[in-house]
Amino acid sequence: MHGIVSTIGQKCKRCYSCIRECPAKAIRVVDGKAVIVPERCISCGHCVKVCSQGAKKIISDVEFTLNSILPSGDAVAIVAPSFAASFPDTFEKLPAALRKLGFDKVCETAFGADLIAGEYKKCLESNNSGKIISSPCPAVNNFIEKYYSNLVPNLAKIVSPMIAMGRYLKEKLGKDTRVVFIGPCVAKKSEYKDKEVDDAIDAVLTFTELKKILHEQNVVLAEMEDTKFDPPYANSGKSFPLAGGLIKTSEIPTDILEKDIIVVEGMKNVEEIIKDLSEDKINARFIDILFCEGCINGPAISSNLNYYSRREKVIEYIEKSLHDVDKIVWRGELYNSRNIDYTREFTANSERIPEPDEETIKAILAKTDKFSPKDELNCGACGYRTCREYAIAIAKDLAEEDMCLPYLVDKLERAYQELQDAEDQLKHAEKLASIGQLAAGVAHEINNPLGTIMLYSSMLKRDIENKRVSETNSEDLTTIIDEANRCKNIVANLLNFARQGKIKITRVDIAGLLESIIKTVKIHPQYKDIVIGLTNHLDGYRIEGDPEQLKQVLVNLVNNACEAMDETKTKNLEIALTQDTNNVFVDIRDTGCGIHEDNIKKLYTPFFTTKKMGKGTGLGLAISYGIIKMHRGDIQVESKINEGTKFTVRFPKSLSITNTNMN
Repeated sequence: MHGIVSTIGQKCKRCYSCIRECPAKAIRVVDGKAVIVPERCISCGHCVKVCSQGAKKIISDVEFTLNSILPSGDAVAIVAPSFAASFPDTFEKLPAALRKLGFDKVCETAFGADLIAGEYKKCLESNNSGKIISSPCPAVNNFIEKYYSNLVPNLAKIVSPMIAMGRYLKEKLGKDTRVVFIGPCVAKKSEYKDKEVDDAIDAVLTFTELKKILHEQNVVLAEMEDTKFDPPYANSGKSFPLAGGLIKTSEIPTDILEKDIIVVEGMKNVEEIIKDLSEDKINARFIDILFCEGCINGPAISSNLNYYSRREKVIEYIEKSLHDVDKIVWRGELYNSRNIDYTREFTANSERIPEPDEETIKAILAKTDKFSPKDELNCGACGYRTCREYAIAIAKDLAEEDMCLPYLVDKLERAYQELQDAEDQLKHAEKLASIGQLAAGVAHEINNPLGTIMLYSSMLKRDIENKRVSETNSEDLTTIIDEANRCKNIVANLLNFARQGKIKITRVDIAGLLESIIKTVKIHPQYKDIVIGLTNHLDGYRIEGDPEQLKQVLVNLVNNACEAMDETKTKNLEIALTQDTNNVFVDIRDTGCGIHEDNIKKLYTPFFTTKKMGKGTGLGLAISYGIIKMHRGDIQVESKINEGTKFTVRFPKSLSITNTNMN
């Protein structure tokens, strides 16, 4: 269900400014979004003013006015007297603009203030005891009806100027006359639908909505003529939007020392005076209250002027128009309208939620790490003035526990620290796992040749002891030497792997390195059937790098490619050198057995190898990967089983360093 004001969820950014501004605490936070509770809302519109994201939406009568009221042919616009503050440079052109939109008559709502002025004077004169609270402001009336029900009998049983003017026009022009009020007040949209007064007004537009209509209908105010409103003309009722305007219009005597009459304006002051009235702390007989700082500061005034400039514009309009009023005609209109009913009733409709007990409040505060008064920062970030108010709002199901910013920051810091601790533990575990993997790999790789050495050594020892020395023993010794050399190579590769990090930078001719490697491969008996091709597009370009380590990378990749073609019929090795603006690329493509997809991710893991037993240590690609990364390059692989594999290595042309140890 939507009320007069509602929230556009996707625009709400959790700033909670509306909660801070709402006097009725009519906003419930749901999933982080500030949602207005219609039955609690007093329609003051202050949340609309403070919402910088435009996340508050006011119910609109624009379409109804344009499509139903104006085409009817008997539409009257009544304009609030604060219009001069909303249209400061063109206020005298507004009546003509409204007539162009299709209104048959354009009148001043201020005459409605003149109509009820006498009612207030009589009300005060006949009041012998008790307090009277003025009732032109619907936001004040709603606030009292919903949250200070004990003050409802004190509200003056008099309609607002808007309702008085609506009843006057329908009495004079006929019940079928359609009356549209135009003003700065959002709460008027709730007032005209009140069953007590729903006979007077057919639609309410704000000044903001009117400006939108004028723009969409291509009605340019600056191009309109200066024209007057249609009669009846207002007199002192024009001052109604100013603080104390009702007092002046009703000709109630007052001065700065008058204690029987109090004029209050502005939300904070209104909250305080109503609370004091409810607690019987105020002795004044008449309290004139406007929820805004006068109607000139209403939420839909739609003006960039400050409060004082707006006030000056309204006074300027009053001074210009008062001399046009024929006092005799004006008094005649008031007299002839004396039988119109300007009274109404107000009904208590309490929306107060029972206060939680102290234990509940303390338990909620404890959930946000507030265990004593010194823990309560009262920073207002949640939208509530104090931490205690916030806890009460949670207990009333109006707020969520994740709205406390200091608590969330502390919670985030704790979570970050826990994450750091977990990351440190993970790194430690990874180091232990790496050491374990390294130890297992070394044990596995060296255990095989050591087993062979021990076997053949034992056989040789036995033969010597039995004095059975033969040529076979020579072969056994060769095997022992080969396996010992294999252990030596494993240890050497392991040392190379462990010592990675130190590079000596010079200009390196990648093409020259590859040519020397290819020359060595071609004279290797095992690779005699391999057809090797080298395509060079570097044009003699040299990159920055460590020549010895880069040669080790290329030797590993070329040897791996050759060994992959041991059992294939087609033995082609294609090497291509290319470059772009910043990089040199080395493609090494073979027609070998290919690498299974599951093994590609493991290629650079120490001691992982797909070669047959005794053919590799599983450190070659791991070492190569480290060297490539130290040179700020990368390596990619593409492979298909039984078709071949292509390794692509990228080296940056410049490392922007010279003779540096990269640890």
